[in-house]
Amino acid sequence: MLSNQPAFAFSTALLPKEETLEIGRKSQSLYIGLPKETKFQENRIALIPDAVSLLVNNGHRVVIETGAGLNSKFEDREYSEAGAEIKYDTSEVYKADIILKIAPPSLEEIEMMQRKQVLFSALQLSVQPDDFLKRLLSKKVSAIAFDFIRDKEGVYPFVRSMSEIAGSTSILIAAEYLSSARDGRGMMLGGVAGIPPTQVVILGAGTVGEFAARAAIGLGATVKVFDDSLYKLSRIQNDLGQRIYTSIFQPHILAQELKTADVVIGAVRSRLGRSPVLVTEKMVSDMKPGGVIIDVCIDQGGCFETSEVTNHSKPTFVKHGITHFCVPNIASRVSQTGSNALSNLFAPMLLKMGENGGFETMVRNDKGIRSGIYIFNGILTNKYLGDTYKIPYKDINLLMSAF
Repeated sequence: MLSNQPAFAFSTALLPKEETLEIGRKSQSLYIGLPKETKFQENRIALIPDAVSLLVNNGHRVVIETGAGLNSKFEDREYSEAGAEIKYDTSEVYKADIILKIAPPSLEEIEMMQRKQVLFSALQLSVQPDDFLKRLLSKKVSAIAFDFIRDKEGVYPFVRSMSEIAGSTSILIAAEYLSSARDGRGMMLGGVAGIPPTQVVILGAGTVGEFAARAAIGLGATVKVFDDSLYKLSRIQNDLGQRIYTSIFQPHILAQELKTADVVIGAVRSRLGRSPVLVTEKMVSDMKPGGVIIDVCIDQGGCFETSEVTNHSKPTFVKHGITHFCVPNIASRVSQTGSNALSNLFAPMLLKMGENGGFETMVRNDKGIRSGIYIFNGILTNKYLGDTYKIPYKDINLLMSAF
């Protein structure tokens, strides 16, 4: 019996079989709109001219409102040469199937949106007016908060990219306000031979804290990092490739280190709600006169008791002899770098979307995109917002299983 098995297998292999063919993916041409940002001091744009050229050369259509790239030093001519269509009427841009915006749309912009349109934006729905969400839902659009999109490793790439910029830029800002040019103490941030290095205290060992530490160390400063997570403190030492001063948040230790600090960077964010206030007014008043505080988490309320929201036109105020820089959206201060970083993330995502057959097909196959969806075809998919506004919601994964 066993001796006949090879012969049987060979004869079976000769029998006719059904032909198996690879199921091809049907690509889709995308119609993308880039309106001009209207939010105060939002200077970035989602796609730079090189990215537009890449998309157009792959068969996609891009329309852009005139002047949309000027705050990032990109002229209409550059976009036109890249293949984009320049529109002088905002409503014409909102006829596109996919809208890319950095700041959340205004109520007037929502009115211009089309049924079944796809919106990518930093929606910030939890801090919008009550009727904002209802108006978006009434338009039957799909709204995606790009800052909540995840990659294959579970990382938020848009948040990380902007955090890298904010961390590095915060040290450059601190250096500026320590100098005599800004009526500072007349110090150079860093260190040179024979002069004690600048003391930089960083609150938070996340991405902002890490890149602030990298920039400060690169300039020669002494860096001390505080966080409530031993894992993050260990990781930042490993990522920096050197041993630096680290400590868990303990009020008396923090107060002692602040007394000798020249610069303090606040980079502690909360997953939900307000950032914790870690530095009291008494701690600030005990700092050396002429010191600089950069509160990167001011958009969540700030982690200094003395923090007050400022803007890029008037970015600082002095309290207890300490210069406070409390501008939300630091990345907009370096708008061309910020736009390049955003474009490097948006362009490949849009190309993949086109190759996969469009937005809905991509959502069905990519759970990372699903993590950023707040509204899908007019259906609320976020539990927190549903509970807050008493609006029925459905889980996006269940919607996709039935789609």
